Amino acid sequence: MWPLLGCSLVSLTITIERSLYWMRQKWAFSTARIDRILELTDTGEYTAAGAVDGVGRDAVSGALAAGLKHRQHGLSEAMQVEAGRRIDSMKQGLAVLDTIVTMAPLLGILGTVLGIITSFDLLGASGIEDPKAVTGGIAQALLTTAAGLTVAIVTLIPLNYFVSRTQRETRRLEQIATQFEVAYRRSCSNGV
Repeated sequence: MWPLLGCSLVSLTITIERSLYWMRQKWAFSTARIDRILELTDTGEYTAAGAVDGVGRDAVSGALAAGLKHRQHGLSEAMQVEAGRRIDSMKQGLAVLDTIVTMAPLLGILGTVLGIITSFDLLGASGIEDPKAVTGGIAQALLTTAAGLTVAIVTLIPLNYFVSRTQRETRRLEQIATQFEVAYRRSCSNGV
C-alpha cells in the first residue's frame, strides 16, 4: 500500500501543478492580442507587432514573437522551435501520470498476490481449523487491488483532460501560425 500512497501523492501533485499551469495559460491568452499582431504584421509593422502588450505570455504569441524576431533568417523555423518549446512545457508531467495509470493497478495486483500467498501459508501452517483467518487475509489482500484501481482511475481523468487540452492548444498554435505566415507573406509581397 505504501507505493500506492506514493503514486497517489505524485499524481495529486502533478494534477494540481498542471491545473494551475492551464489556468495561467487561459488567463494569459488574448484573442485581441493575436488579432493585433496579425493586423500589424499584415501592414508590415513588424517591430510594433513584436512589441504588442503582453506578447510572449502565452504559447501562441510567444511563437509569433519568435518568428518576428528572426524573420530575416527563418521566420517559420524560429516559430517551430519556440512552439516546440512551449508544447514541451504543456506536456510536462504527463508521462509520469501515464506511468501511474499503468503502474498502480499492477502494484495493487502484486499486493493481492503477496497477500494471498501469505494467507495460503497460514492455511498450510494451521490447517483448516481457522478458515476465517484465511478468508480475512484474502479479503485484506484484495484491498490493494481496489486501491491500485482507484489510483489509476482517479489519475486517468486529469491525464486525459491535460492530453486533450495540449492537443487543442497545439492545433490552435498551428492555425494561428499559418495565419501569421500568410499575413507576413502578404505584407512582403505588397512591398511593405
